[in-house]
Amino acid sequence: MKIPQHVAIILDGNGRWAKAKGMPRNYGHVQGAKNVERICEDAYHMGIKYLTVYAFSTENWRRSKEEVDALMTLLRNYMKTCVKTAKKNHMCVRVIGDKTGLATDIQESIQRLEKESADQDGLCFTIAINYGSRDEICRAVQKIVAEGIPAEEITEEVLSAHLDTAGIPDPDLLIRTSGEQRLSNYLMWQLAYTEFYFTDVPWPDFDKEELTKAIEKYNLRERRYGGVEEAPKEESI
Repeated sequence: MKIPQHVAIILDGNGRWAKAKGMPRNYGHVQGAKNVERICEDAYHMGIKYLTVYAFSTENWRRSKEEVDALMTLLRNYMKTCVKTAKKNHMCVRVIGDKTGLATDIQESIQRLEKESADQDGLCFTIAINYGSRDEICRAVQKIVAEGIPAEEITEEVLSAHLDTAGIPDPDLLIRTSGEQRLSNYLMWQLAYTEFYFTDVPWPDFDKEELTKAIEKYNLRERRYGGVEEAPKEESI
C-alpha cells in the first residue's frame, strides 16, 4: 500500500460528537485534543512523514466567548504537554497561522515547543492555529512587497517560499471528518493537487482503522497533476 508523504486533516465534529453524548462542547474539544496525540503516533508508525492539522481558524473567533476561552485554555495545556510528547515520540512540531493574534503566553509556549522539538527526526507535525488560507496568502504578499521583490520576479515558487508552510511539501491527502465537504479556508494554495477524503466519522472517533481506510481510498486514485503521467510514487508498506 502506498503511504502518502503528507496528510492534512480538518479536525471536525468535536462539538457535535459531545452534544450527541449529552456533554458540553468543550468535552468534545478535550477528547479531540487527546485524539491528536494518538493519530500522530499512528501516522508515524504507518510511515507518514508530515501531518498537518487544522486546530483553530481565523473564523473560530466568532464562536461564543465561553467556547473560545475554553479552546484557548485547552491550547495552553496542549502546548505544554506537547513538549514532552514531541521528545517522547521524536516529533518535530511547527505552528502555522497568525501567531501575533494569540495571547503572549501562548506565543511564548509555541516558541518553546518549536525550539525544543526542532532537532527531532520523526514525524513533522504542523498545527494550524489562528490560521486562514486567505490571511496566509495576504501575509505572504505583504512580505514579498516589503522585501521589494519586483512584480516580474514573483513566481509560484517565490509565493510558496513566503507562505507559513515554506519548506513543507504540499499535502498528498486531505481528510475531513464529520461529514462536511468543504475546505473552510484551509491550505487552499497547498491543496491544488491534493486528493480529498471525506468521512462522516467525527474527529474524536477517528482512529488508526479510519486513517487506514482513508489511505486505502487514496491508493485507488490515479494522480496526474494535470498531465498524463503520474508523479513519482510514494513509499509503500
